[in-house]
Amino acid sequence: MDVEKYSGGTCPVARALLRVGDAWSMMILRDAGYGATRFDQFRQSLGIAPNILTRRLSALTEAGLLEKRRYSERPPRDEYVLTDKGRDFLPVLAAIGAWGTRHYGPDGVSHAVDAETGARIEPVVVDRATGRPLSEIRTRLVMPDGR
Repeated sequence: MDVEKYSGGTCPVARALLRVGDAWSMMILRDAGYGATRFDQFRQSLGIAPNILTRRLSALTEAGLLEKRRYSERPPRDEYVLTDKGRDFLPVLAAIGAWGTRHYGPDGVSHAVDAETGARIEPVVVDRATGRPLSEIRTRLVMPDGR
């Protein structure tokens, strides 16, 4: 992928995927949404190599999805917490999970809940104008140049 072309281009999908488009980044954000904050928590949950985790945490921090905070001076230790931008991505992950459940089976045990009430939610992307679920509307994407 031509990162320079897409990072500042007109397609919001391409710009977003450059920040969170790899599986490790999405799984780190998922775990952060579950409450993980520390390097070892992410590493244990994901089984990810330390060098890859370090790179992904740095990239997510640089993109503004996570914030690095020092929680211990001796020894120096940091944690990674979701920013507002990172929390805004959680419904995207919930929608991906709902799509995965619908098309690949309900084998997982995780689900989305309302953070205030704890009630289970079923994410659905809806059209703002009509309120209809997009899954009920035949859609296609249109490029910024109208194609």
